[in-house]
Amino acid sequence: MAVILFFFVALYGGLLHAFEPDHILAVTNIVSQRTKLLSAVKDGIFWGLGHTSTIFLVGVIMIVFKVNIPEGTFSYFEATVGLMLIIVASYRLYIFFRDEQTTISLHKHQHEHAGENKHLHTHIHLKGKNLHKASYGIGIVHGLAGSGALVLMVMLDKKLSAVNSILYLVIFGLGTIVGMMLAAGVFSVPFSKKLIESKILRTVLILVSSGLCFIYGCYVIYDNLLR
Repeated sequence: MAVILFFFVALYGGLLHAFEPDHILAVTNIVSQRTKLLSAVKDGIFWGLGHTSTIFLVGVIMIVFKVNIPEGTFSYFEATVGLMLIIVASYRLYIFFRDEQTTISLHKHQHEHAGENKHLHTHIHLKGKNLHKASYGIGIVHGLAGSGALVLMVMLDKKLSAVNSILYLVIFGLGTIVGMMLAAGVFSVPFSKKLIESKILRTVLILVSSGLCFIYGCYVIYDNLLR
């Protein structure tokens, strides 16, 4: 019973972990480029998969192979997250001001209507950028930064075998996938063109979210390397 409760705590902890400020800021800057809720939710899933991949890898290295990673190393990983947040925010602002949220492709073909001659139609297709790979990569960096403390906590629990410890990390990862899926969906709503038709309001939301992401990234670097 105690083990079941422990794994439930892992799932719940992963769910809450997804809503940490740096995670939300990063994913918000991604899903703000989406026009469909489903695409935003998929971004959240890919972020969670990336995060889980790193935690699982670090867990196997530290728990199964008994490799000790110096605690100070994870401060550099945290600083890497800060740098990543700055890059994500900067790139979001760049494509916003360059109006590169969509890729325009032209497609021409002939139509023949009854009683009319053949004529050309030009169709403009708007195709949203594929951000799933970026989401996965961001999840990997976030997982690398947060894995140290999590793995050490699991290792200190003498009741867990190596197999159960790894299983705990996997369940925690599933919690983060579900949590970020929900977070991505929720935080994509304010940027929806269907919900908010005001271009000014959407612009303000994008500038604020990107600005906060940039500032928080600077703070993370300062907190882990300079203070």
